[in-house]
Amino acid sequence: MNLLRRHWYDLGGALAIITLLLVYSFRASLSDYQLLMWLNLVTLFLHQIEEYRLPGTFPGMINSAMFHSDTPDRYPLNTQTSFIVNVSIGWTLYLLAALAGSSMVWLGMASIMVSLGNIIAHTFLFNIKGKTIYNAGLATCWLLFVPCVFFFFKIIIREGLAGTTDYIIGIPSGILINIFGVLKPIQWLADRNTTFAFRNSQLLAEDRKESPGA
Repeated sequence: MNLLRRHWYDLGGALAIITLLLVYSFRASLSDYQLLMWLNLVTLFLHQIEEYRLPGTFPGMINSAMFHSDTPDRYPLNTQTSFIVNVSIGWTLYLLAALAGSSMVWLGMASIMVSLGNIIAHTFLFNIKGKTIYNAGLATCWLLFVPCVFFFFKIIIREGLAGTTDYIIGIPSGILINIFGVLKPIQWLADRNTTFAFRNSQLLAEDRKESPGA
């Protein structure tokens, strides 16, 4: 289990390649909406690679810049919380949205709202708090999430896929997931004494000597 906590994002990178190959193979049978939802899942995988592997300093930025932690290798965000939020919640939501397709547009809309939440957080919140112009995850937000959000709404409007109910359920659900499925778990599961620490390379440069990780 500890191996998975430390390498779930690497697994996500492999799944991104597999998913892209499958999407390419079955592209002729996929609608524009289905294609977008599967690419949205791939985008999530690649976004997490940027956050946790290349450059991978998202954990350090969250703990140090956002929460001013004196133990940025494990508090308040730790590897256990990261796994729960990104895999148990993130992967599940985006995968279900892709599998459901246009039969549950509200679910796709909820996942798109999470993507939009990432765009806003990485572009404004994290850069303002960290006094930076780049943070790990920003590039994939603009190169991948932004096009997904744009084409999602373009497709559902053009093809009339979304009804009033989809908007009423989808948008609030996405907002609630951003709050209670992404942000709040970091605080709820925070533990200064946890052994679920991030690697030294996942911290900001100024914190690496003080917090080498486990």
